Amino acid sequence: MAVKLRALLLVLALSLVQPAAAGRKLLVFLLDGFRSDYISDEALESLPGFKEIVSRGVKVDYLTPDFPSLSYPNYYTLMTGRHCEVHQMIGNYMWDPSTNKSFDIGVNRDSLMPLWWNGSEPLWVTLTKAKRKVYMYYWPAGEGLPQPHLSHSASSRSGRADLAAIYHERIDVEGHHYGPSSPQRKDALKAVDTVLVYMTKWIQERELQDHLNVIIFSDHGMTDIFWMDKVIELNKYISLNDLQQVKDRGPVVSLWPAPGKHSEVYNKLRTVEHMTVYEKEAIPSRLYYKKGKFVSPLTLVADEGWFITENRDTLPFWMNSTGRREGWQHGWHGYDNELMDMRGIFLAFGPDFKSNFRAAPIRSVDVYNVMCNVTGIAPLPNNGSWSRVLCMLKGQASSAPSVRLSSCVLVSILLLLFV
Repeated sequence: MAVKLRALLLVLALSLVQPAAAGRKLLVFLLDGFRSDYISDEALESLPGFKEIVSRGVKVDYLTPDFPSLSYPNYYTLMTGRHCEVHQMIGNYMWDPSTNKSFDIGVNRDSLMPLWWNGSEPLWVTLTKAKRKVYMYYWPAGEGLPQPHLSHSASSRSGRADLAAIYHERIDVEGHHYGPSSPQRKDALKAVDTVLVYMTKWIQERELQDHLNVIIFSDHGMTDIFWMDKVIELNKYISLNDLQQVKDRGPVVSLWPAPGKHSEVYNKLRTVEHMTVYEKEAIPSRLYYKKGKFVSPLTLVADEGWFITENRDTLPFWMNSTGRREGWQHGWHGYDNELMDMRGIFLAFGPDFKSNFRAAPIRSVDVYNVMCNVTGIAPLPNNGSWSRVLCMLKGQASSAPSVRLSSCVLVSILLLLFV
């Protein structure tokens, strides 16, 4: 992977492109699974890269993800400003009974079908339609949409970037494998911090600090799970043959009972401890979830730290250092989005943001309006709140000179991030 990525970056570095039209430029980092307290005031003392960004820009107390606090729903919420029940990406795993098609975390062929993706238009598509240059590096949640100039491989690279968005998953991976408080997760965080030290230095050395906006956010947090005594095995309470379909396992599980079995399955599961069973119409409105067209007739939501699965054989192991499927996951997310451990981060600095400013909590639906503002694009209708984000923005700086951010600039930042 590292060799392939270095080769890709070399191709980019050698590319010479023409200047683009004037406009504000934005560099976005999505750090998967980055819990808000990973950069608490105490933690910042040993994270010079993050500390420098906080002193130069905006840090919100925390970012509340959309429900469920899973990756694909929040990838799309962040880029559309819409709740899951509006943009329809309601889980990492979904099923459409009318077509008998499945979405399985974007890896199966049917996941590319437009029915999963056409609920809302993400920012990168809007910018592309406006003839703006967009580069998306390893960005998920776009497999079934019109693609920007660069995704997982090199392609045509004429022009300069107006938006460059970079996805990094290592903090999430280590949090899942070893737990959110593990040395492995902390090492992954320090590696990102080192990148940010070099990035801020690079921006200052080239006097770009008055021209380039940078936003860093996460999709959700992470909490500890304990498989020894906090697993809910559905086969202990119901017959799995009474289910037409099951999607996902963990904090949120979707069930489609077989014809004639809805009431029986519901009544048996509603007495199970450490989880709540919702019929679709009874899902709390505060979750902005129940109106989604792919929401199942029964939705199971586990208490924090508990894990729902069909049986022990379906528990999610990973290939650990032995090369065998025996490593238990120690961290997970997807629980009620209001829980503290599900909270994410939002940081920003650049000419459009206040300096050394601490902002009140915001929600993932709010991020879209911020990105539209700093890229100078009119936002589409969305569920975000301007009142929660206006405090972090300076007055419009339309007369400020714009930087022509080349792919070489992005390569320098990407190189630091991934190698």
